[in-house]
Amino acid sequence: MPKPSLTERPRRDGQTSAGTDRAALVHPLDDVLPGEARVLEAAEESLAGRRRGVRGLSPFLGPAFIAAVAYVDPGNFATNMAAGAGYGYLLLWVVLMANLMAMLVQAMSAKLGIATRKNLPEVCRERFPRKVSFLLWIQAEVIAMATDLAEFMGAAIGLDLIFGIPLFPAALLTGVAAFGILALQAKGFRRLEAVIAGLIGVIVAAFALQVFMAEPSASGIAHGVFVPGFAGTKSVLLAVGILGATVMPHVIYLHSALTQHRLVGATEEAKRRIYRFELVDVLIAMSLAGVINMCMLITAASVFHSRGLTEVGDNLTQVYDSLGTYLGHSSSLLFGIALLASGLSSSSVGTLAGQVVMQGFIDRRIPLFLRRLITMVPALLIIAAGIDPSKALVLSQVVLSFGIPFALVPLILFCRNRALMGSLVNRRATTVAAVIVASVIITLNVFLLEQTLIG
Repeated sequence: MPKPSLTERPRRDGQTSAGTDRAALVHPLDDVLPGEARVLEAAEESLAGRRRGVRGLSPFLGPAFIAAVAYVDPGNFATNMAAGAGYGYLLLWVVLMANLMAMLVQAMSAKLGIATRKNLPEVCRERFPRKVSFLLWIQAEVIAMATDLAEFMGAAIGLDLIFGIPLFPAALLTGVAAFGILALQAKGFRRLEAVIAGLIGVIVAAFALQVFMAEPSASGIAHGVFVPGFAGTKSVLLAVGILGATVMPHVIYLHSALTQHRLVGATEEAKRRIYRFELVDVLIAMSLAGVINMCMLITAASVFHSRGLTEVGDNLTQVYDSLGTYLGHSSSLLFGIALLASGLSSSSVGTLAGQVVMQGFIDRRIPLFLRRLITMVPALLIIAAGIDPSKALVLSQVVLSFGIPFALVPLILFCRNRALMGSLVNRRATTVAAVIVASVIITLNVFLLEQTLIG
């Protein structure tokens, strides 16, 4: 007898039909490109147990790498460099904890998409009152603008540092480049995933070389990673900024959209298998992001804090110049290239997230060009006004941190709902861990607000 289908094929009429002898998986678009078809066929082979090891995992790699771009965006450069220069290795434990939080959150977001075939904003619209969904959409749009601010600033600074292009035209070029990357979607999801993963690879290589050249203190790194501590209100501000730059609200929404139709399980068992593969995707991608963030802070601590240059990290242009002074021109060039790769890739991902937010919360869709234009306007205005872009970067990450609970709390509520999630419902321990994560972030934000107002 033929094996039962593990997956479903989305049809043109919006319904699904189970495969027969060999399960069929199709991208949610009406037409599947040849390259996508090969990936989906390979995924079916993996689900059926006919592909194992790296070959079995490879068809599932991709969504978490797109999400991971948000965890190494220019906002991370600003907060990590400021933290390392100002406080040495002190806040390395914050980077580690933020990355572990990110793994948990992104795994839950991916799980929601696989279990429900809906993204987080869509589930919010279905299950919350209309006014609540509208308010969630408004705050998500503010977060999208803060995200774009960091991404555009970073890419513009990168172009300025490497090629000497003034910030305003550099920001316009960033917008054009982001459209080019997004256009790859028309050629299939695999090409977009490959380009994003390649840009992450550039950032990894750049900072691995930076750390090698910086010759950091091994004991200082170990102490910073394993001994938690703060050193005044400003260190708390930077810690919240690190959280905001690492646990990104917009990518919590996006990850569920990346998995909701990519592979559609026909049975609960198939969904569990798909989720296990996606969990590995999350672990690999988030681990790379965590390594990059730690390398940023370690480089700043080793090069700047050790020399008493505690304010250098507040300005990315000064970081670039100082790296050239103390480690040579190749080091500053690596930093500029990594910053540019980060800004270009994260700007594209931010636009995708903005589309998901609007379509999900209020069931509206606008042209991609208009979406890109709306979110880039604040960044262009700040650049035109001559505001210090590096300080704007750090503050944007604090704004992002305040948006995290509005994405994380609904995600926790939905993932613990068995009627919604089926067999992929959170275990009690997972829910407890997620509640602790949300509580820590909210508590830090309240403490920061209180200290700021008193100060």
